[in-house]
Amino acid sequence: MKRVRPPAPAGRVAAWVRSAPGTHIWLLVIGITSLVIAGATEGLGDFLLHRTSSNIHELNQHPLSSLLISGFWIENPSSFVLYAALFELVHANVERWLGTWRWLLTIGVAHVTATLASQELVLLAIEGHRLPRSMTHVVDIGVSYGLAAAAGLLTYRLPPPWRYLYLASVIGFFGIPLLSGATFTDIGHAIALTLGLAAWPLTPDAGADAAADGDRSATPGRPPPDH
Repeated sequence: MKRVRPPAPAGRVAAWVRSAPGTHIWLLVIGITSLVIAGATEGLGDFLLHRTSSNIHELNQHPLSSLLISGFWIENPSSFVLYAALFELVHANVERWLGTWRWLLTIGVAHVTATLASQELVLLAIEGHRLPRSMTHVVDIGVSYGLAAAAGLLTYRLPPPWRYLYLASVIGFFGIPLLSGATFTDIGHAIALTLGLAAWPLTPDAGADAAADGDRSATPGRPPPDH
């Protein structure tokens, strides 16, 4: 009997990348933009970061493009390795579990909602003279809102009791800054995490539960459910 050899390491890596294409395309683009920032002069780097931000000024001038483009840049290129690890641990696992389109829908809604809500708070603070008007041009870029939403969704992928330990850790990580002088970014993270946790109906487990309920209600000899 011919033995089946396990796939080579390169084959396993290729299979992993193919299983989460959205995550790795996104990570590739972030890698390219990080190289651009790392190789740019200080003045050009500042210009690019401000031009690609989803701050109040850019949202007023280019609302759709600023919301989209801001999700493909990180402010500090040296953080790319950390983000790459988080993408593999969080985004890739969630995308493989949910499928690319449901994963993309969740993080897209979270990114847009958290950005708009946090910048609205900045605008209100400026109008109330609690923040300087220069905050309309603040650098507001990055992938952290999407990561927060995916981290919330990942809760449902873990079995108890690890699920509850993980959930407590995630809530603590994003929640503690809210109690100690929260910035608009901290509030955005909390919003994105909440949206990720609220996306339970998109998970396969939710679909399985709904199907099981339907099977039980359709079983002969059982009374129909009350409406």
